[in-house]
Amino acid sequence: MSEEEPVKVSYIFPNGDKYEGECSRDTSGALVRSGTGKHTSAGGVVYTGEWHEDKIHGRGTLQHPSGAIYEGEFKDNMYEGVGTYIFPDGSTYKGQFHKNRLEGEGTFTDTQGLVWTGQFHGKAALGLKMHHSVLTKQTLFY
Repeated sequence: MSEEEPVKVSYIFPNGDKYEGECSRDTSGALVRSGTGKHTSAGGVVYTGEWHEDKIHGRGTLQHPSGAIYEGEFKDNMYEGVGTYIFPDGSTYKGQFHKNRLEGEGTFTDTQGLVWTGQFHGKAALGLKMHHSVLTKQTLFY
């Protein structure tokens, strides 16, 4: 089968989800999401980014109705690689992800602006280091 140019589509799924973007034919001839596109679920989750063989794969942004946002790399519909996750409370994590989990070197900034760096392993993050910003006071002499 020769490589075809992607086609642009706008499709509403039976469950109410909507996809607008590029598609191509897979080896069986079925039309699948491939290239770039935007998928909006009936529940309000919005993904904008790259697709490969009908899976979220590559770079993109996933926005949840809660206000949480992930921007970064995906593989097989999961956070995988480097990305930034903004939690609904405004705290952020920037770093490595593996199969939707915080996994590896990263930086967490809490709601007060305190910055923590180190190794993250899902819900565990032993030995994090807090970064301090030291303000210096200058004395003026007249």
